[in-house]
Amino acid sequence: MSVAFRRESDDEHKEPEYELPIPVGANLVTPHGARLLAEEVARLEALVAAAPDDEARKKLMRQLRYFGTRKATAEIQPAPAADVVGIGSRVAYRLNGTERHVTIVGHDEAEPAAHRIAFTAPLGRALMGAEAGEMVAFQGREDAIAILAASADAEVMA
Repeated sequence: MSVAFRRESDDEHKEPEYELPIPVGANLVTPHGARLLAEEVARLEALVAAAPDDEARKKLMRQLRYFGTRKATAEIQPAPAADVVGIGSRVAYRLNGTERHVTIVGHDEAEPAAHRIAFTAPLGRALMGAEAGEMVAFQGREDAIAILAASADAEVMA
Protein backbone atom coordinates (compact mmCIF):
# COMPACT_ATOMS: atom_id res chain seq x y z
CA MET A 1 0.00 0.00 0.00
CA SER A 2 1.24 3.48 -0.83
CA VAL A 3 2.40 5.71 2.01
CA ALA A 4 -0.08 8.34 0.74
CA PHE A 5 -2.99 6.21 1.95
CA ARG A 6 -1.59 5.33 5.35
CA ARG A 7 -2.65 7.42 8.33
CA GLU A 8 -0.45 7.31 11.41
CA SER A 9 -2.94 8.83 13.86
CA ASP A 10 -5.89 11.18 14.12
CA ASP A 11 -3.72 13.78 15.89
CA GLU A 12 -1.79 14.44 12.68
CA HIS A 13 -4.87 15.88 11.01
CA LYS A 14 -6.18 18.11 13.78
CA GLU A 15 -5.94 21.87 13.48
CA PRO A 16 -3.48 23.32 15.99
CA GLU A 17 -5.06 25.06 18.97
CA TYR A 18 -3.71 28.54 19.43
CA GLU A 19 -3.91 30.67 22.53
CA LEU A 20 -6.90 33.00 22.81
CA PRO A 21 -5.83 36.37 21.38
CA ILE A 22 -5.08 39.10 23.90
CA PRO A 23 -6.39 42.50 22.72
CA VAL A 24 -3.69 44.99 21.79
CA GLY A 25 -3.09 47.92 24.09
CA ALA A 26 -3.59 48.63 27.76
CA ASN A 27 -6.01 46.47 29.75
CA LEU A 28 -8.05 49.29 31.30
CA VAL A 29 -10.94 48.11 33.48
CA THR A 30 -13.50 49.43 35.91
CA PRO A 31 -13.55 48.10 39.50
CA HIS A 32 -16.51 45.93 38.43
CA GLY A 33 -14.44 44.57 35.53
CA ALA A 34 -11.57 43.66 37.88
CA ARG A 35 -14.01 41.70 40.05
CA LEU A 36 -15.43 39.91 36.99
CA LEU A 37 -11.91 38.86 35.93
CA ALA A 38 -11.10 37.55 39.43
CA GLU A 39 -14.40 35.61 39.56
CA GLU A 40 -13.78 34.07 36.13
CA VAL A 41 -10.25 32.98 37.11
CA ALA A 42 -11.59 31.36 40.31
CA ARG A 43 -14.41 29.65 38.38
CA LEU A 44 -12.00 28.27 35.77
CA GLU A 45 -9.54 27.08 38.43
CA ALA A 46 -12.34 25.09 40.08
CA LEU A 47 -13.40 23.62 36.73
CA VAL A 48 -9.80 22.62 35.92
CA ALA A 49 -9.51 20.85 39.27
CA ALA A 50 -12.73 18.94 38.57
CA ALA A 51 -12.11 18.25 34.87
CA PRO A 52 -12.94 14.63 34.00
CA ASP A 53 -10.15 14.11 31.46
CA ASP A 54 -7.05 15.63 29.90
CA GLU A 55 -8.89 16.97 26.83
CA ALA A 56 -11.40 18.92 28.95
CA ARG A 57 -8.58 20.12 31.20
CA LYS A 58 -6.59 21.38 28.18
CA LYS A 59 -9.53 23.46 26.93
CA LEU A 60 -10.13 24.94 30.36
CA MET A 61 -6.43 25.70 30.86
CA ARG A 62 -6.45 27.65 27.60
CA GLN A 63 -9.25 29.87 28.93
CA LEU A 64 -7.56 30.11 32.32
CA ARG A 65 -4.32 31.36 30.75
CA TYR A 66 -6.27 34.07 28.89
CA PHE A 67 -8.23 35.29 31.92
CA GLY A 68 -5.22 34.90 34.23
CA THR A 69 -3.23 37.18 31.94
CA ARG A 70 -6.09 39.67 31.72
CA LYS A 71 -6.44 39.69 35.51
CA ALA A 72 -2.69 40.17 36.01
CA THR A 73 -2.48 43.06 33.52
CA ALA A 74 -5.72 44.84 34.53
CA GLU A 75 -5.34 48.56 35.24
CA ILE A 76 -8.27 49.69 37.37
CA GLN A 77 -9.38 53.16 36.29
CA PRO A 78 -10.48 55.89 38.70
CA ALA A 79 -13.97 57.35 38.42
CA PRO A 80 -14.22 59.66 35.40
CA ALA A 81 -14.60 63.41 35.87
CA ALA A 82 -18.12 64.82 35.87
CA ASP A 83 -19.42 65.66 32.39
CA VAL A 84 -16.33 64.13 30.67
CA VAL A 85 -16.55 60.71 29.00
CA GLY A 86 -14.06 58.17 30.32
CA ILE A 87 -13.92 54.52 31.31
CA GLY A 88 -16.79 53.98 33.72
CA SER A 89 -18.91 56.82 32.29
CA ARG A 90 -22.60 56.44 31.57
CA VAL A 91 -23.14 58.56 28.45
CA ALA A 92 -26.39 59.91 27.05
CA TYR A 93 -25.99 60.93 23.41
CA ARG A 94 -27.99 61.64 20.27
CA LEU A 95 -27.08 59.89 17.01
CA ASN A 96 -29.17 60.29 13.86
CA GLY A 97 -31.94 61.98 15.85
CA THR A 98 -32.25 59.10 18.34
CA GLU A 99 -31.32 59.50 21.98
CA ARG A 100 -29.31 56.57 23.36
CA HIS A 101 -27.12 55.70 26.31
CA VAL A 102 -24.11 53.48 26.92
CA THR A 103 -21.58 52.83 29.64
CA ILE A 104 -17.92 52.79 28.60
CA VAL A 105 -16.05 49.81 30.11
CA GLY A 106 -12.98 47.63 29.60
CA HIS A 107 -12.69 45.09 26.80
CA ASP A 108 -13.56 41.95 28.80
CA GLU A 109 -16.55 43.48 30.59
CA ALA A 110 -18.27 44.80 27.45
CA GLU A 111 -21.81 43.57 26.94
CA PRO A 112 -23.57 45.45 24.11
CA ALA A 113 -26.99 43.97 24.93
CA ALA A 114 -26.71 45.60 28.38
CA HIS A 115 -25.50 48.90 26.81
CA ARG A 116 -21.91 48.40 28.04
CA ILE A 117 -19.35 48.94 25.28
CA ALA A 118 -15.58 48.70 25.30
CA PHE A 119 -13.52 51.86 25.17
CA THR A 120 -11.81 50.23 22.15
CA ALA A 121 -15.06 49.86 20.16
CA PRO A 122 -15.54 52.42 17.37
CA LEU A 123 -18.34 54.19 19.27
CA GLY A 124 -16.36 54.02 22.52
CA ARG A 125 -13.30 55.57 20.84
CA ALA A 126 -15.47 58.36 19.39
CA LEU A 127 -16.98 59.17 22.80
CA MET A 128 -13.82 59.00 24.94
CA GLY A 129 -12.73 62.41 26.20
CA ALA A 130 -15.84 64.22 24.95
CA GLU A 131 -17.72 66.58 27.24
CA ALA A 132 -21.43 67.13 27.76
CA GLY A 133 -22.74 69.59 25.15
CA GLU A 134 -20.03 68.70 22.63
CA MET A 135 -20.50 67.33 19.10
CA VAL A 136 -18.15 64.51 18.09
CA ALA A 137 -17.21 62.89 14.79
CA PHE A 138 -18.37 59.36 14.00
CA GLN A 139 -18.48 57.31 10.80
CA GLY A 140 -17.03 60.10 8.69
CA ARG A 141 -19.37 62.83 9.90
CA GLU A 142 -17.90 65.66 11.96
CA ASP A 143 -21.07 66.39 13.94
CA ALA A 144 -22.61 62.90 14.06
CA ILE A 145 -22.98 62.57 17.85
CA ALA A 146 -24.25 65.12 20.34
CA ILE A 147 -23.12 64.37 23.92
CA LEU A 148 -26.11 65.08 26.16
CA ALA A 149 -24.69 64.00 29.53
CA ALA A 150 -21.84 62.01 31.05
CA SER A 151 -21.42 60.81 34.62
CA ALA A 152 -19.75 57.98 36.49
CA ASP A 153 -21.85 54.81 36.37
CA ALA A 154 -22.16 53.75 40.02
CA GLU A 155 -22.76 50.10 39.06
CA VAL A 156 -19.40 49.60 37.33
CA MET A 157 -17.35 52.01 39.47
CA ALA A 158 -18.33 50.47 42.82
